[in-house]
Amino acid sequence: MVREIKENELLELLELYLHLHEEAIPETTEHLKDTWNTIIKDKNHHIIINEKDGKIVSSCVCIIIPNLTRNIRPYAFIENVVTHSSYRGKGYATECLNFAKEIAEKENCYKMMLLTGSKDEATHNFYSNAGFNSTDKTAFIQWI
Repeated sequence: MVREIKENELLELLELYLHLHEEAIPETTEHLKDTWNTIIKDKNHHIIINEKDGKIVSSCVCIIIPNLTRNIRPYAFIENVVTHSSYRGKGYATECLNFAKEIAEKENCYKMMLLTGSKDEATHNFYSNAGFNSTDKTAFIQWI
């Protein structure tokens, strides 16, 4: 079942992020709690999960960004697309991305975009098959 995350599911999400690029679950500090509260209360911040048999197996984040161009239409940014390694290749992440697209359409976004650090052709094909292209824009990153 694809849906938005509930406030009490932070730990399970952090466990899923171990299949993304995290090496450990962060310590439960005030900073973590404050960040989670900020995210969960932000109407433009959507954490989408795909749940199978009561377990979060896939997720992505969809941020709606207000914008003054394109007839004052917002755009959506997708981040942290991840599927538990035991559940990959079954369409769960695609379902999350489709849910994100529904949110973006509901919010009248003119585009959705994402970045990937992966050089893996299979990952690129996954995003292409999900409707994204890598020809319209060039991304530049400055790490801070």
